[in-house]
Amino acid sequence: MRPARAFFPSNSLPPAISLHPAPPFYSIHPRQPVSNRHPSYCDNYESLAPKDCATMDFAALMSKEISKAKGNSKSSGPGKDKDKDAPEPSKKYMRRADIEAARVAAYHEEQERAQREREERQANKRKLEDEEAERKREREDKRRKLAEESKKRRDKEEEAAERERRRKLGLPDLPSKSETKKTPDDAEEEDIEEGDLVEKLRQLDEPIRLFGEDHRARLRRYRRLVQRAAAKQKITDGPIPTTLEPVPGAQMIIPGKVPKEQEDRLFLYRQLGSYFNMVLSEWEVALAKRDVSVRQSFQGKQAYNAMLQSRENMKPLFRRLEKKDLDDGLLEPIVEIVHKAQQRKYVDANDAYLRVSIGKAAWPIGVTMVGIHERSAREKLHTGDQQAHILSDEATRKYLQSIKRLLSFAQVRWPPEDQLQIMG
Repeated sequence: MRPARAFFPSNSLPPAISLHPAPPFYSIHPRQPVSNRHPSYCDNYESLAPKDCATMDFAALMSKEISKAKGNSKSSGPGKDKDKDAPEPSKKYMRRADIEAARVAAYHEEQERAQREREERQANKRKLEDEEAERKREREDKRRKLAEESKKRRDKEEEAAERERRRKLGLPDLPSKSETKKTPDDAEEEDIEEGDLVEKLRQLDEPIRLFGEDHRARLRRYRRLVQRAAAKQKITDGPIPTTLEPVPGAQMIIPGKVPKEQEDRLFLYRQLGSYFNMVLSEWEVALAKRDVSVRQSFQGKQAYNAMLQSRENMKPLFRRLEKKDLDDGLLEPIVEIVHKAQQRKYVDANDAYLRVSIGKAAWPIGVTMVGIHERSAREKLHTGDQQAHILSDEATRKYLQSIKRLLSFAQVRWPPEDQLQIMG
């Protein structure tokens, strides 16, 4: 279908045609919607009024479009304010001096920032180092205090052990620290006059003056003599005088076996000496408490003589204890006898006495030849517990019999709770 064309009558023309050119004709496809057609297009030119077609010119259209664009720009007022507030673009061209000045300013700013960061790091590092040094100093102080306390505690333990050792050995006690730490003024105050010093040296049976010796040297010699005399072991009072220092009653409990340590063994000698002296003293007191008639009787005199004889026979044993040369073959059974007696087991103590006195030999009287033939087990007759120590020598026999007498008295003085432990 061909598009419709507008046409004019041949006898007359519209008045506007002579003034303005007619708008161009557009070929419109039949299927093209009307909305896509040009706004100035007239489908039916005859239906339009002459004045409407006359005013539809190019200038009107342009003014209309311009007014429409202005209206759109006025309606977008906030966007226009935003463009006004936006920063102006940088200059297109800049001087080299301005660029160099900006670069130098940025460099200095960067250097200052780096310097501030370095100073902050150094300050933090110094702070951490100070804190670490403070913690280290506190640890050192704490370690030093602990070391001092440990040293004091160790010194006290060593001093207590030394005092205990000297007490066991019967040596004089250690002087106190206040006595050992003396000032030179105290030493000068202890000075002795010449006449008194000579008199004291004479009392000690020492020469009053040596060749080339002045007063100070003489005073030092006198002090050494006094210390040496004080260090000498004193002879204790008792039924049997001895250099063995006595021990208190609470420390007189004797162990069941002989200790292996030398110090403990020396203390054991002191315990034995103290126990035997204690039993002899009790025996003497018990005999002194009897009536006069009993003491003057034959049996009373015989009991008293037995006590004196036992005390005299025990002296060789004390001398051996002082010299520390008692044989283990005798020391062990004696320790067992005293240990059982302190427990009031007198039957067991008597058995130990029989073992040490006559032993387990088949012939305690000393038979050595039991046949005419040599036998391999003959040497066992005189070894171990089969040896009769009571036949060793006269002194051994006497103090072993004295120990048996002390055991019999202890049974009467301290009777056992178990009646089966009473010797017959």
